[in-house]
Parts: sequence; structure tokens; C-alpha cells
Amino acid sequence: MSDYQHEVEELERRSATAARLFDIRGIIGGLFVVYGAIVTIAGITASDADLRKAQGININLWTGVGMLVLGAAFLVWLRLNPTSPPARQAEDGE
Repeated sequence: MSDYQHEVEELERRSATAARLFDIRGIIGGLFVVYGAIVTIAGITASDADLRKAQGININLWTGVGMLVLGAAFLVWLRLNPTSPPARQAEDGE
């Protein structure tokens, strides 16, 4: 193989790695997990006055748990169905 072909293969490998690194499912899932943890902690530490404002429903707790579940679902989806590398295009003469 020529040096040019080795360089092209290296660039294709890096491109596939970058595509997996910046997959939007990972970013969204990670943000939902982080924010869900923050909101869940706020729900766990809610005072009686906060609960009276929400008519007795601990909305922060339920919203935080929902965000954690959604974030975990995105991360599981990413893990079970990873981004495939871009298809190699046929060159002229091959």
C-alpha cells in the first residue's frame, strides 16, 4: 500500500471516532442525567412550603426521576446501537 492509502485509512478511522464521540444521543443523554440528578436532589430536599405551593405533589422529584429515566434511555440506545462509520466511497478505477 502506498503512503497515500495509509493516510486516507487513518483519516477515515479518525472520522469514525469523531462521529461516535459527538453523537447527539450521548450529549442529550448526558445532559438529561446531570440535570435530572440535580432536580431529583432538589425534590428530595423540598420543604413543606414547597410542597404546599405545588398542591402536595413533589413535582421536582417526579420531574427529576423522569429526566433520569429519559437520559438513561438515550445512553442505553447509544450503547446498543452505536454510530456506524461512514461508508467508504468507491474510487475511480476500482
